[in-house]
Amino acid sequence: MRLVTRNEVTKKALIDDLKREGIRFELHERLGYESFIGYSLEGTLEEIRAQIDVIEGADREALKEGFVSFRESLNHILEHLKVGEKVENLIREGPWVAEILDQLARNGAIEVSEGTARLKGEVDVSELRFQFKFPFNLVHSPESAERIARQYVLTDLVVEYEIEILELDMAKINAVGRVAAKYFPEDYLLRAYFGLVGRSILAAEILKAIGDEKVPEVEVIGAFTRAAPIEIPTEKGTLVVNYGRGTVEEVLRLLKKLGYVEIKGGKVRKIKDLV
Repeated sequence: MRLVTRNEVTKKALIDDLKREGIRFELHERLGYESFIGYSLEGTLEEIRAQIDVIEGADREALKEGFVSFRESLNHILEHLKVGEKVENLIREGPWVAEILDQLARNGAIEVSEGTARLKGEVDVSELRFQFKFPFNLVHSPESAERIARQYVLTDLVVEYEIEILELDMAKINAVGRVAAKYFPEDYLLRAYFGLVGRSILAAEILKAIGDEKVPEVEVIGAFTRAAPIEIPTEKGTLVVNYGRGTVEEVLRLLKKLGYVEIKGGKVRKIKDLV
């Protein structure tokens, strides 16, 4: 199971934490992309607010809510910049920080020295010009909206850092959850966490079925494929682990890689149980 980030600072901090916890993982890098298709309003903050008040052909209420959020985010970053803050610390708050820093930099409003960004003392934020971007699905009449808004499309080619967790032990999986909670949103983390839990449950059931015998690999794969899904009752409900033949094959390969089983001559022998 994998944790994926496009933020190099997050990648480095997460890897350091995983190493401190003794969690086994592999790091893979690949080219990815992020795309934004929508519109932008440009001007001072007051000018943008005025444009939202009169724009036609768009969800004006949603734009107002989005602009309030943009201003709050901007004010939050400005508070940090007034006293100076390490850029890497700011970036950890989310990808939206880089967007705001970029806009402030293009305004010539900040200076960066030795990795610390500061707001220039003479800057009057009310006079700075910003871009307020919003997605195309908030526009129901492009012809009307484009009298004020400009089309804005961004394709950002980025390096994705994929951290593959190689743990089957539940104590280690719980440690992954604690560590990753600092870097990923809850919904993303929960999906990854229960993916690791599900794989651990399947691995434990395979080891239990093998017992002390040498079992033909094809029989293990066939038996567990036919037995899917696995249902685990819990105090709060039911945990269902669904999988296919390919998943069983992958889990067997991982069990071999981590030293839990030996596979020779088409037969599987258990070496040790999960702790």
